Amino acid sequence: MASFEDWSDDEEHDVNGNSLHLLSLRDGQDQVAHDKTIAVVPNHYARSADVADILEKLGKEAAAKYLRTKFPAKQNLRSGDLGEIFASEYISEKTEFEAPIKKLWWRDHRNWPMKGDDVIGIRTADQGQNIKFLKVEAKSQKDLSEKTVSKARVALDGDNSFPAPHALAFIADRLQEIGDVELSDQVRRAQLLDGISANQVQHMLFTFSGNDPDALLRADLGNYAGPVTQSSIGLRISYHQDFIRSIFKAIGGDDES
Repeated sequence: MASFEDWSDDEEHDVNGNSLHLLSLRDGQDQVAHDKTIAVVPNHYARSADVADILEKLGKEAAAKYLRTKFPAKQNLRSGDLGEIFASEYISEKTEFEAPIKKLWWRDHRNWPMKGDDVIGIRTADQGQNIKFLKVEAKSQKDLSEKTVSKARVALDGDNSFPAPHALAFIADRLQEIGDVELSDQVRRAQLLDGISANQVQHMLFTFSGNDPDALLRADLGNYAGPVTQSSIGLRISYHQDFIRSIFKAIGGDDES
C-alpha cells in the first residue's frame, strides 16, 4: 500500500454536496513518502509472481532487466503513470471500491500511453446489492491547470457518464486471465445482461500536482450539475517533477530519452 496516512495530511471539504479531499506531503515525511511509493510502483508494472519466477530461474540481474523493460523512459509518461498508480492505491486504501486490475501490466510498449478510462474501481455485488463502478480520471501535472481539470471532466462525462464499454470489457477479460472468474462474471453480467444504471456509478477526479489544486477542484465540483456522485482528490507534493525522478531512479528506471 502507498499508506497515505503515514506521510500526508488530508483536509476534507463538502462542495456542492460532493467530497473534496486535499492531500499534502506532511512536513518531515519526505523519506516516508519516497519509500512507500517505491514499494508499490514496481508491482503496477509487472506481476510479482513473474518477477519472482525470473529471479529464481535467471537471477537478480535478469529480473532487474525485465523490470526496466516495463518502466517508461519519458518523464511525461512517468508522471501520468504515477498519477494513475496513486489513484489506484487511494481507491483501495480510502474508499469502498477496489481497483482489481493494474492495467500497466498489459501496456503494449513502455513509452506508449494507454487509452481508455484511467482507472475503474469496483465494489462487488453482495447481500442483494448490485455491483458498483467508480469511474476515475487521474491527472498528474507540475502546475495543474484549469484546462487539464476541464479535460478530465469531459472524460468523466463521456459515455453518458458511465465507464466506457471497451474499458469494462478490458477489465473483464483481464480478470479472467488472472483467475478472478467470479468478479469477471459480475462485470460481464452487468455490462451485457442486466445493464448499468446511474446509481451504480460514481466519479472520481484524482490529481497529483506541485501546485495547490484546491481552487480548481472546488470550482469543478461546484459547477457539476449531473446525477452521478462525485469525489475529487488533490495530492500535492511541491517538488512534483523531482519526486517522480527520484522514484524512477530508485526503482532502476532508465534515464529519460
